[in-house]
Amino acid sequence: MKAMILAAGLGKRLRPLTDSQPKALIPVSGKPLLYYIIKKLISAGIHQIIINVHHFPELIIDYVQQNKSFDVEIAFSTEKTLLETGGGLKKASWFFNDGHSFILHNVDIFSEVNLLKMMVFHHQKKSLATLAVRQRKTSRYLLFNQEDHLVGWESLDIKKKEVIHPETLDPEYLSFMGIHIISPDIFPLLPKKDIFSIIDAYLDLAAKGHKIVGYRNDGGYWIDLGKKENLQNAERYLSSIRNERDEE
Repeated sequence: MKAMILAAGLGKRLRPLTDSQPKALIPVSGKPLLYYIIKKLISAGIHQIIINVHHFPELIIDYVQQNKSFDVEIAFSTEKTLLETGGGLKKASWFFNDGHSFILHNVDIFSEVNLLKMMVFHHQKKSLATLAVRQRKTSRYLLFNQEDHLVGWESLDIKKKEVIHPETLDPEYLSFMGIHIISPDIFPLLPKKDIFSIIDAYLDLAAKGHKIVGYRNDGGYWIDLGKKENLQNAERYLSSIRNERDEE
């Protein structure tokens, strides 16, 4: 299986930590964020990974090379201009040439999401894209119907809501967890432009009748490490895991 790690962002919420290094290399318990995501993907059976880079790209490439690519194949997609999540995926489409669905994972997400179970769910649903979601207070929600299909979104920040299937009764409001499983069939359906959000693309595709499905993962640990205040929480989480292992 293949995967892509989204690591091109500027990490503005982590400044000044990201003034001299990319977000992907911010350390947690002595290891960069990128280390944990690569290890999680490998444990799920991923053997080929592509990482998009933009902010201090040479530091990320050097880190991977110094670690001998963690004994898997790792490629890079360098973005001279930030392409956002959708544009970044589109630029790396050449990597996903085997006809199989793949994982797209934010570099700043720690979670206990079981990627293998999520992949099974994705294939069972025969969806174009499957998004890990959970019940959580946030400023932007994705809306799903009773069949777990994406039907809209709402932003509390800008006070805007869009339901792309108005016939949907009482859609469920869920937060996106930064983990996707995507069929390569999506590539010819993406916007012709180079810079766009993948979430906006999903909403457009769902409006056209394509199946974009939510994978519920309300239990287990999840944290967004794009925020400075969450780094210490992740340190405590990793420490608790080590303590549990030491007691076994």
